[in-house]
Amino acid sequence: MRSGTVLVGLAALALVTGACSSGTASTAPSAATSAAASAAAPSTAPSTAASAGGSAVASASAATGGEVGPGEGELNLVAWTQYVVGGSGGEPVPEGGYDWVTPFEEATGCKTTVKVGGSSSEMVQLMKTGQYDGLSASGDATLRLIAGGDVAPVDTTKIPNYANVFEGLKNQPHNTVDGVTYGVPHGRGANLLMFNTTVVPETTDSWNVVFDGASAYKGKVTAYDYEIYIADAAVYLMSTKPELKITNPYALDETQFAAAVDLLKAQRQNVTTYWGTAQQEIDGFTNGDMVVGTTWQYQAGVLQMAKQPVKAIKPKEGATGWSDTWMISSQAKHPNCMYKWMDWIISPTANAQATVWFGEAPVSPQACAEAEKLSAGHCDLFHATDETYFKDVYYWNTPTAECLDGRGAICKDFSEWTKAWTEIKG
Repeated sequence: MRSGTVLVGLAALALVTGACSSGTASTAPSAATSAAASAAAPSTAPSTAASAGGSAVASASAATGGEVGPGEGELNLVAWTQYVVGGSGGEPVPEGGYDWVTPFEEATGCKTTVKVGGSSSEMVQLMKTGQYDGLSASGDATLRLIAGGDVAPVDTTKIPNYANVFEGLKNQPHNTVDGVTYGVPHGRGANLLMFNTTVVPETTDSWNVVFDGASAYKGKVTAYDYEIYIADAAVYLMSTKPELKITNPYALDETQFAAAVDLLKAQRQNVTTYWGTAQQEIDGFTNGDMVVGTTWQYQAGVLQMAKQPVKAIKPKEGATGWSDTWMISSQAKHPNCMYKWMDWIISPTANAQATVWFGEAPVSPQACAEAEKLSAGHCDLFHATDETYFKDVYYWNTPTAECLDGRGAICKDFSEWTKAWTEIKG
């Protein structure tokens, strides 16, 4: 997901009432972890997936259409932390957490090992080694992997649970090229605006408070520390500077890109700290060093549970967001196990456990039904079934010279974004 930041104890967030809707590891504060520990115990029975309306992985070979052969006995993955938890080689199950790898191994015989990625760029490089069968890729990496030939197209007829995935998560431009699908979604979420309501008016509904109006909170503004944040500025400009004719925040020509960069350079003088981990922002809002900035629902939930006066919203201009993709390596040594994993991770029980624990929206109605058993209100909190909510959420994508909006090779590619981000931060 989001540059490798640990977000643990997220089962607690659905208990929050009144919530609106490349970093290093951080651990959630004890309040979140304790609440998560009181959540329902994880299921270890693979049959639950089938009973909830989706096929268990073990039955993939019997699916109508595609057919997956026997597993090869081994599966090697690259993933964001907390995406592959439990089993013989996944990350340790945190206190109060869920183990969705052990039942997968029991159902398929695919002993699973994970290499936790620290950044999208690192994960792209790891996939070039040919040592891994697949990965969970964020949108800023997916098109790089596809263009580099590092991942292969996915035959969704071999993934029975894909039929149940919300339509709004299928055929997305960050993982589909010329109508060809290159993976399945893990979950999704929006990047929100969070503010201290004792300092920033509670009626605030615009990104203006971190851009054009940021001087009112000079030295207290925060922003996500990653070059993809340039897209957040582009989303704001789409609404406030229509003459720029931005239609896709990841497809910026020279003029559009310069406007976004200039906006962020002006913002820089008002920023106290660019946060790279969830805990950095939680600490900043707790001690008063930060009063307004971009966030994930996770930080807002933790702060609200700690009785901090914060509110998190999706502003009227829309927002960026994420939907990470499980992709299969073009050099996969265990392709059957990888196909079985892709079906498993979007099956109702496994996807519910993974997304409730991490803090994002499940991928299907069936997974939402299971998520509600673990944490009542989870799918409402993360707008899982509300496609209207996501209509103006622009999932992270990989900027390329060939404009993603079809205008030709006149856009700034990811390397230009990286260079500009270094200049913005100074």
